[in-house]
Parts: sequence; structure tokens; C-alpha cells
Amino acid sequence: MLLSSDETSALPAVRPYQHYVYAYPHKTAYRPLPRERASLRELWADEPKNALSLYFHIPFCEVRCGFCNLFTRIGAPDGLTTAYLDALERQAAALREALGDGARFTNAAFGGGTPTFLEAAELERLCDLAEHGLGADLTAVPLSVEASPATATADRLAVLAARGTTRLSLGVQSFIEAEARAAVRPQRRADVEAALARIRNAGIPVLNIDLIYGIEGQTEASWRHSLDAALAWQPEELYLYPLYVRPLTGLGRHRGRPTDEADRDEQRLRLYRHGRDHLLARGYEQVSMRMFRRTDAPATGGEDYACQTDGMVGLGCGARSYTTTLHYSFDYAVDMHRIRAIIDDYTARSAADFHHADYGWKMNGDDARRRHLLQSLLQAEGMPVADYRARFGTSPGDDFTAELDRFRDRGWLDDSTGPGLLRLSPEGLAHSDALGPELFSPAVRERMTAYEPK
Repeated sequence: MLLSSDETSALPAVRPYQHYVYAYPHKTAYRPLPRERASLRELWADEPKNALSLYFHIPFCEVRCGFCNLFTRIGAPDGLTTAYLDALERQAAALREALGDGARFTNAAFGGGTPTFLEAAELERLCDLAEHGLGADLTAVPLSVEASPATATADRLAVLAARGTTRLSLGVQSFIEAEARAAVRPQRRADVEAALARIRNAGIPVLNIDLIYGIEGQTEASWRHSLDAALAWQPEELYLYPLYVRPLTGLGRHRGRPTDEADRDEQRLRLYRHGRDHLLARGYEQVSMRMFRRTDAPATGGEDYACQTDGMVGLGCGARSYTTTLHYSFDYAVDMHRIRAIIDDYTARSAADFHHADYGWKMNGDDARRRHLLQSLLQAEGMPVADYRARFGTSPGDDFTAELDRFRDRGWLDDSTGPGLLRLSPEGLAHSDALGPELFSPAVRERMTAYEPK
């Protein structure tokens, strides 16, 4: 599809790729909580608990991709996955006590890392922890699980399908082996196709395929080749991720000749638009900058979940939990040695050590407004202004006059929707990774700037 004259014009001064923002505040703003630490029972005592999201973090992968800065380690020595599940069980008991009676989970996810790094029997135990340890009925709520081609084995998929998995997300990144190697993700095309066949045979309702654009040497033609290879499986969802080269990652450590950042931005923006238009022309709708859903995809029951307002209960050493007054987690790292130490600390914790939050960010009214606006605006459907006003008693135009004026001046807002809906334009969606960071508060920015990667 031909680009519009607006899209072929010179890039704006604002760099389009700054931070992937899916939550507020960014985890690098978290710091150790006061020595007395926050009691989970007190944190959750007055929280609404009728629509909670449940997340289990599994910090293991068979390989570490060159672009990855997730909290994960390569492999697991004998006994470590068992010790990790033991720790999850202790944490689940502490959380169930803190939540008390009446907690209701409306969706669940297993992420990582690679949850399917766990063997079939271990996945059974993980599901048991969710159901018996926390009272979540996995067969009655949407359950999303992340996987890699090598770990999407028939026995693991059979467990997940039987335990109610409604969505399986497969990290493919590229169907071209040379591009996969360039992203430090060695894999054979035949193995990827075999994994996709096993997933379809397992009967999980929604298949999501992750692809990456901006790999060195990638062209519109090679990008379209991967898109078409993915489309051949008629996935219900596709996520298109821009490649980031971050400190302490494989690509960050071993990057060769520095690439002009303006050239990298131009390549990624061009490939993004090409991929977006390719999917829109083939029966997909855009849900966010990254997410595309097949228009005839089956509903899985999770469409009513509101990330802006509903609470998150996270278990595992890389998981985050969200209450109204505090977002919290454990320590965070990218460096492999530091990650291993944090995992070892997590598995050694006693039951009593899981009754308090360790690292986090105390939320205030301004944070809540920024979070609501940011997470709503980054969705293609936009934000009803009435929802914001009903929650906060003010309008986003009053609270964020300068920010919204800048977005409008750059052509990032769709003014055709009228005053009742605040929605990004196509170019606004394309620049989501620049727009999001502009809604960080000065205090969050200060914390993020002071954060030292480890």
C-alpha cells in the first residue's frame, strides 16, 4: 500500500522509539520500600477484589535472544524449577491470606521468560497453584500463555489446552533464518512451522504470533515474507514489535559499527507502516501500535478487563502487582549474574518473607490520572472522556493541557471523533513509543534517569 504524503515527509524532531510503555510507572522507577515494608494484608484490605488479573512469572528460557531485556535466565540447574515452584506456592499462600475471602479473578496469564520451559508435570503444578492456591478457576476465565517454538511440545500444549488456555503466544520474530540469527535468536524455519502445527492441533482458540521489525538487513520484501508466512497460519492475533537495542542485552554488548539512529528510526517506522497496512488489507484490525486482531477472531471472554482500573496480582520474582496506592515487585536486573542472584534469593525466601512488598512505587492522584490517560490513549479505540471524568471529577483537557496540545500539534490526535472521545490518529499510534514517555511525571522521570542498569 502506498504511503500518504504525510507519511513520506521528513521525520518529526521527536524520536519515535523511546520506551515501550505498557504500564505506569516504568519498573526502573521502583525503589526499595521503607524498612518496615508494606504489609500485603494492609495493601489489599480496602482494594476492590472482584475483577483481579492473575499473572505468574516464569523466569527461564532455553536461549536468551539478543534483543531481550526481560527478567529471565538461560536454563535451570537440576532442582531449580522445583525450588521455584515451591517458592511460588509459599507466595501464593501469603497472597491468598492477604486477599481474604471474596477475591475473584477475571483473567490469568503465564509469562516470562518462557512458561513452557517448564515440563508438562510442572505446568500441571503451576495450574494447580492458580486454582487451589489462589482460587482462580482457569477453565472459566481467559488464560494466556507465552511459548517458544522449541518448548511448544505436544505434551506441554496438551496440559495447557486441558487446563483452559484460551490464548497461546508464540515468539517467532522472523521466519527468515538469517534474520533470526541477526537478532541472536537461532532457530530453523522448519522447527517454527512444526511448533505452529502442534499449537493448531492442540485446539487452543487464539494463536498469537510475535514478529519483530528493524532487524539489521531487513527490507520491506523480507518483512512481508515473514508477515505472509505468519498469515498462512491464520493467527487470531499478531504482535509487531520494533527492535530495540538496549544496554546489557546480547545486541547491546556485541553491537558492531554504530548505526545512525535517524536511519534506524526511519527503517523501523517504514517497516511498521508497511506491516500495518499489510495486515489491515488482509482482514485484521489494529488494537494498539503493536497488536492486530483478525476481525473474525473468536471472543475469549477477556474483553471486559480494564487495565487502567482493575487490580493485578503478580507471582514470581519478575511479576508486578498493582493496588490503588502501591505498585510493587521484587528487585529487577538485566545482567545474567544479577538475575541469577535474584532468582536464588526468591527461591530461598521463607513463607514469612512473602507477606510484605519489597520494591515499588507509591501511587498518588496525579499518577493515577497519568496511568489512566496513558493506558487508554495507547489503545486504538481511544478513551471516552466521560469515563475519565467519572473517575477523577476533572477532564483530561484540564489536567494535561500542555501534553495534549503538543500531541494535537504533531497530528497525533484524531479530532474527527468529537469532544467525547480522545483517540490517537494513525500517526499517533505509530509514535506510541514517543507519546507514552511524555506522560511520565517529573518524579518518575527523575527515578528512571537515576536508575543504574544492573
